[in-house]
Amino acid sequence: MNYILYAVPGFFALMALEWLADRWRGLSSYRLADTLNSLSAGMLSITTGLLSKALGLLAYGWAWQHWALAEWPADNPWLWFLAFLGYDLCYYWLHRLGHERNLLWAAHAVHHQSEEYNLSTALRQTSSGFLLGWVFYLPLALLGVPPLVFLTVGALNLLYQFWVHTRHVPKLGWLEWIFITPSSHRVHHAQNPVYMDRNYGGVFILWDRLFGSYQEELDEQPAIFGVTTPLASWNPLWANLQVYVALWRDARRAASWWDRLRIWFMPTGWRPTDVAARYPQVKPNLSRFVKFEVPLSRYQRLYAIVQFSGYLLASCYLLAIAEGQSVQALSLACVWLALGLYSLGVWLENRTWARALEGVRLLANLPLFALADGLGLLAMDGRGWALLLGYGLASALALYLAPRPVQVLPA
Repeated sequence: MNYILYAVPGFFALMALEWLADRWRGLSSYRLADTLNSLSAGMLSITTGLLSKALGLLAYGWAWQHWALAEWPADNPWLWFLAFLGYDLCYYWLHRLGHERNLLWAAHAVHHQSEEYNLSTALRQTSSGFLLGWVFYLPLALLGVPPLVFLTVGALNLLYQFWVHTRHVPKLGWLEWIFITPSSHRVHHAQNPVYMDRNYGGVFILWDRLFGSYQEELDEQPAIFGVTTPLASWNPLWANLQVYVALWRDARRAASWWDRLRIWFMPTGWRPTDVAARYPQVKPNLSRFVKFEVPLSRYQRLYAIVQFSGYLLASCYLLAIAEGQSVQALSLACVWLALGLYSLGVWLENRTWARALEGVRLLANLPLFALADGLGLLAMDGRGWALLLGYGLASALALYLAPRPVQVLPA
């Protein structure tokens, strides 16, 4: 069962309620471009996950089949309890090392780049975490947790983490001693020095208290959200590549081959001495912190919402029909989604070439949909092609009528 697909309506209903609570309380934790960027990263993560999850599942299944130290009947309640607890412990160490090692941080940083903190931030996930993340869950296979149980407790763990991404829930008394709560997770997303790299649990705060990584939210230290090297972009592809590119550049600049190799596995933020001296990085002064923003007209905002809605519906459709689809079809869907969300990011950044890129995207839809239809991903009849053509013409007209973008960011 695809729990995430069935949870999507609930996610958006809760985000709408949170937005209304913002308005009622006079807060402003939602900004259009930031929210669309977070949701775009989440859509890209889920879609690429349809291809990449096979790696982790194959490795886990093989380890369970050949190395399991015990056999558990799937209806044993102790199995489910211990699997849920064990999954969160494995997640704790994956999450902690995801903050403490350069290579793992490169994948995880996507989730922390938003300078807002709301329920859409929960959906802001990496597209490259599958590369090494599966290794941390192999102990569960060795203990004999069947793959179906592993997948189920993993989905439940992920779903639990959604609700803690909010500013509207205060401290919850004694629950703060056992569970990850909105208060403890706000600490985790903050870039204040006192809060940095704390509270890694997914469901239980017990691991942080046990392993010395717990930090309480302090009234005198309001959380400033984001990362110390700002993304400063609404591009979900760049969000996934930013830290990898920075590490690659430092590795190329290093004089020592040893430094070029070990930079990937060193503590997060470590840079070769010669590179740091020649290319110093200036960290922002949090006392003068300003959130990244690009001015957009109401027309540009409306266009972005309409176009994004189409990709959102397409992503849900893809999740619903993904089972049994070929690798070629899923790969094409990933490319189509990535190109579309990239173009939307360029539009939200108000680049001078945003309209031209949008035009190319609209033209590319026809051959890409024809190819998808040929691969069995779509079942396009005359009505479907008429709808696609109508969407393309209406979008082209809206694009023609849109005000010309003004370059406000570096090229």
